[in-house]
Amino acid sequence: MRIVLLLLIILHGLIHLLGFAKAFQFGEMEQFTKEISRPMGILWFLAALFFIVTALGLLLRKDWWPLLGIVVVILSQSLIFTTWADAKYGTIANAIIMVVAIVGMSNLIFERGFKEDVASAMNIKAPTPVLLTEEDLAPLPMCVQKYLVYVGAVGKPKINNVKIVFKGEMRDKGKDWFKFTSEQYNFFVSPSRLFFMKAQVMGLPTYGYHKYINEAASMQIKLLSLFSVVDLAEPELYPTETVTFFNDLCLFAPAALIDDRISWETLDNLSAKATFNNNGTIISAILYFNEKGQLVNFVSNDRYSVSEMKAFPFSTPAGNYKNVNGYQLPTYGEATWHYPDGEFVYGKFEVVDIAYNVID
Repeated sequence: MRIVLLLLIILHGLIHLLGFAKAFQFGEMEQFTKEISRPMGILWFLAALFFIVTALGLLLRKDWWPLLGIVVVILSQSLIFTTWADAKYGTIANAIIMVVAIVGMSNLIFERGFKEDVASAMNIKAPTPVLLTEEDLAPLPMCVQKYLVYVGAVGKPKINNVKIVFKGEMRDKGKDWFKFTSEQYNFFVSPSRLFFMKAQVMGLPTYGYHKYINEAASMQIKLLSLFSVVDLAEPELYPTETVTFFNDLCLFAPAALIDDRISWETLDNLSAKATFNNNGTIISAILYFNEKGQLVNFVSNDRYSVSEMKAFPFSTPAGNYKNVNGYQLPTYGEATWHYPDGEFVYGKFEVVDIAYNVID
């Protein structure tokens, strides 16, 4: 689709050179039955140039291309009106480019809110990271200590934040899978999770933003970034997103498990119960490990299914541990609801990158 749009913009732009050629009498240009003045010919040339630049911006994924696309379509359509009998069919291309540019602009505006929230969270003062030591692990169950040693957290800086990039597939119950990419930031001094997803649902761009910050949580999913498919800020969403935040911490920022807001209960050699208290919102989960020290599953009963706004058991089996920027971390996981009528896997996540203590 993107390649087709690129070709359309380039071809449409080049056609505008005919108006320039007609004005400066570069050939007969019988396509135009009406004379075009030289000043108007310059405008036809500029329209061609701006369409090519717009296509280049789209190709390079520059944020400015939708705005330039809207401006040049307005210029082009104004020129078409002056030679309507000869150029009226260019309106079709302009309409297509205008719609796509408006969607592109809406996507940028929607994503800008996410980026502004990330920048604001970055401004919250965090302690200078010091090295995590074996002494820091002493209060933890032995299986959790073994996990932190296995991932390579000991001897590395403690964690103030993490940036995670995923790709994968998601679905709603009774619906088909759709592919997505996501970028998220989790902050641990003042617990926050900012998750932005880009997907194609039924071939249409669909963006989603999960926001967990300042003791509030919200979820927005927008088709074409214009039409809200989901817009939630229910009270139940906060404990739900608290579980999600803690799940991220356990799987992808394990060095943060030394946090004083987490209390522990050893269940056996390979499992422990963790209770996380975020300013009075308390959730718990059971962490399951294997003999290697890998965390292989996370199970909580405190997460609400958004579609039904009821709590059901929730788990995230994980595996495929690999070295990610010096840490041994799971690079594949699934998100599973355990409904009364059976398990339902609604998300498959593959790690693209993980970085700690980022500054932008």
